[in-house]
Amino acid sequence: MWAFLTFFLLVQFFIGFWISRRIKNNTDFFLAGRSLPSYLIVFSLFATWFGAETCIGTSSEVYTHGLSGSRADPIGYSLCLLLFGLLIVRKFYSSKFVTLADFYKSRFHFSIEKLSVMILVPSSLIWGAAQIKAFGQIISFATDLTPEITLSISFFILVSYTLLGGLLGDIITDLIQGILITIGLIAILVITLNLEIDWSLALSPERLSFTAPGENIWQRIDRLMIPIFGSLVSIELISRILAAKNKSIAIKSTYYSSIIYFFVGSIPVFLGLMGPSLVKDLPNSENFLFILAKTYLPSFIAPLFIGALISAILATIDSILISSTAMIEQNFIEPFIKEKTDQFKLKISRTVLITLSLFSFATAYSSDGIYQLVETASSFGTAGILVITLFGLWGKRGHILAPLVTLILGLILHPIFEHYLALSAPYFASIIVCFLAYFLLSTLEKRPAV
Repeated sequence: MWAFLTFFLLVQFFIGFWISRRIKNNTDFFLAGRSLPSYLIVFSLFATWFGAETCIGTSSEVYTHGLSGSRADPIGYSLCLLLFGLLIVRKFYSSKFVTLADFYKSRFHFSIEKLSVMILVPSSLIWGAAQIKAFGQIISFATDLTPEITLSISFFILVSYTLLGGLLGDIITDLIQGILITIGLIAILVITLNLEIDWSLALSPERLSFTAPGENIWQRIDRLMIPIFGSLVSIELISRILAAKNKSIAIKSTYYSSIIYFFVGSIPVFLGLMGPSLVKDLPNSENFLFILAKTYLPSFIAPLFIGALISAILATIDSILISSTAMIEQNFIEPFIKEKTDQFKLKISRTVLITLSLFSFATAYSSDGIYQLVETASSFGTAGILVITLFGLWGKRGHILAPLVTLILGLILHPIFEHYLALSAPYFASIIVCFLAYFLLSTLEKRPAV
């Protein structure tokens, strides 16, 4: 197993190294030269969203709690990709933008640009911490090393891999990784369906219920809205549609990736449902997929499946780090850089990437679980980001006051509603308040004439 994983990672590194020779400037590093065809965008969108929370986190939660354990997959993120194409890409696509924050600066004000970066980047890095933690789980399973050591190893591998190829390397390997994880999941599904399964246990009413014991309808809605709307305005998705050849490719790619995600994302959910009748009494349910593969897959297929899981994680983490680095470099650092040569700016970008990676590593090290990290990332200030983006794209109201107050409210309301007021639907309530705040304040301020 260890030898295969080493070989698999070396192949990934070779691809990244080969791509790195084509990177001449930050446009190549961040946006792949804005020249990507539809099939690459489709698989890249799918592979970016299909990360640790889908494979490891979702299967783990469904194994433990049944369908009530997961609201994000496959419906949540599939709808997110579909709405992304309908509401965001159709209005947003423009060759002049490098990052999402560039749009906020153009549509609103530079202060909104800066504040949005301070919200979007930490949210993405928390999501990145979930991927690092999942990668550490795989190495721990394959080597029996301590969690501290495996997290350190996974951090080194993921950062080195991302530094090489930039977005172009990321997207090309996304194609390979998306195909691998799809084949791997289908293989384990087919094999496990031919085993003796206690269907009365797997499909019991308790395990098929979308509502957890004691959960009300508002809590259920809130949990589903977090993946749909909390991830709708994502810097990782934005970077991919900006890299597309044209607007038509960008829009259609989101629809196709949504369909692929729904069907492939259903497999970890179904495996989690069958889990208790196949693998009993797991002390750590996040090891469920690994143990399932090791127990039931043929010895020559099991390493391929583990490699497929690594592919899903690599596809997500490099997207996160590159997109976050682009926002910090483009919207915070570049205005102060005196030396404007392409090579110097590339060095700055790679230094920023390493720094942000350390933040994700520290978050992963101090966290308890993968799925909790993903939910935190999706709700961290995203209510305000969602509202100002939709108003900014589809309306003309609002300049500084409305988006500024909305972003601040989006950042502070969710924890207040959840921890202090104990609302049943804190995220949903945050969106409603942010929407009303923007609407009311935007009627009071007039956008300066251009």
